[in-house]
Amino acid sequence: MLLNEFLGIKYPFMQGGMAQIATGRFAAAISNAGGLGIIGCGGKNCEQVQAEIETLRSLTDKPFGVNVMLMAEDVDELANMLVGENVQVITTGAGSPDKYIEIWKAAGSKVFPVVPSVALAKRMEKYGADAVIAEGTESGGHVGELTTMALVPQVVEAVKIPVIAAGGVASGQQLCAAFALGAFGAQLGTALVVSEECPVHDNYKQALLKAKDTGTTVTGRSLGAPVRLLKNKMTRAYLQLEEEFANTEEGDRATKTQAMEKLTLGSLRKAVFDGDADNGSMMAGQVAGALKRIEPVADIFARIMDEYRSAREGLPVL
Repeated sequence: MLLNEFLGIKYPFMQGGMAQIATGRFAAAISNAGGLGIIGCGGKNCEQVQAEIETLRSLTDKPFGVNVMLMAEDVDELANMLVGENVQVITTGAGSPDKYIEIWKAAGSKVFPVVPSVALAKRMEKYGADAVIAEGTESGGHVGELTTMALVPQVVEAVKIPVIAAGGVASGQQLCAAFALGAFGAQLGTALVVSEECPVHDNYKQALLKAKDTGTTVTGRSLGAPVRLLKNKMTRAYLQLEEEFANTEEGDRATKTQAMEKLTLGSLRKAVFDGDADNGSMMAGQVAGALKRIEPVADIFARIMDEYRSAREGLPVL
């Protein structure tokens, strides 16, 4: 069984819960095109998330999900609110949703936590998750250390629940590889940011289309919070501060930390809404270098499936 059969949707694709990007309107477009649209809670309070759910439901009757960032200050309130919203799928990131899985499942939701390691995948299975999203370091935004190629098969071997591959999937060839690794579906993020329906500023989309294969970098490793972004003026300044931080005496590190926090304050909004390609945080995966055009979500899905069939048929027989 593949993800589309598991959820009753057309394609084995789900959308990443990208903060400030994954709106109700965008998620509805994904669901209407045959994938699983996801509303991102990042940067939103309960009332705002509920408003996004209302917007989505006014635009589609297809299945959808909500992504909960577990580092949010009001995560308990968000978790309890979703119990009454009849959400088909709840995905989680930036932590472990142990204490919420039971109440979400009792309310009829399927729970798909994002996992960067085998250990967390096994823990999520123990607590009743319906599937896990094994996210490789190729992905955009908050990342772990393992690549998708290394992580997915190890998670598949370690758990009995289904595994969704995330990170580095933007083509049919990459989808074919994900299936070969044992995944039953794929989560797409960066590939969907260049869709016509995606609400980010056009400067953000154009930066993705101009990106080269080496066009992303990871900031925040020195603080234990690595994030993959397109390279720009802000990331260069941040990485310089991180280098200084590493060579600073322990007692003076707080000053460097404050400088890094100040540099990124509001930077995601600068990228998404203002189109500030120099100072904004343009979260993006390593597949950015392979993106060629802006097109409707439905065309992206259809193209990936066509490429997948061609790739599968073209595999050598040994």
